[in-house]
Amino acid sequence: MNETAIEIAPDSALIVIDVQKGFDDAAFWGPRNNPAAEENIAALMDAWRESGRPVVLVRHASVHPGSVLAPDRPGYALKDFVEERREDSPVITKTVNSAFYGTPDLAAWLTARGIGQLVVVGIQTNMCVETTARMAGNLGYDVLVPLDATHTFDLAGPAGLSLTADELATATAVNLQGGGFARVVTTAGLLSATRATTLGA
Repeated sequence: MNETAIEIAPDSALIVIDVQKGFDDAAFWGPRNNPAAEENIAALMDAWRESGRPVVLVRHASVHPGSVLAPDRPGYALKDFVEERREDSPVITKTVNSAFYGTPDLAAWLTARGIGQLVVVGIQTNMCVETTARMAGNLGYDVLVPLDATHTFDLAGPAGLSLTADELATATAVNLQGGGFARVVTTAGLLSATRATTLGA
């Protein structure tokens, strides 16, 4: 992906959405894309920590019967690599697609710290990542989405329509950047930008 130089704000917040063990259940979700997503998310979490920037974790507490993401199921837990990097990160718990409708209140947390730029990563690309990025754009945040630090699953729609995970990710990229909600970038571009800046520089 060709991308212009990325400027990362000194207090840019990394929003890590729904990286939970339940998404490893292939029998429940079906085929996924982008096997490098977890590696890229981990690299971004490390880079944000090293540069002193905030990391916010989001988890989904499903209210649907039988969901692998229900709070009483093992799949509700954050994946090990995220838990290992959790440190003092706030954890937003939600039951819908947008991280802005969760507890504690994400917008209030960001506003209290004067944060205006968000980098949104996680699962699923076309669901909670896209919804959160769209809402963040509507709320006036500068939003960056490294698509290669997300993944999703094949999905069936109405009247026999279906899209593969890769097709859905492409649609998300077009929706977000084409619709003016966010800039779609790469993990490599963000890592390069964080190396070029330090907190308070």
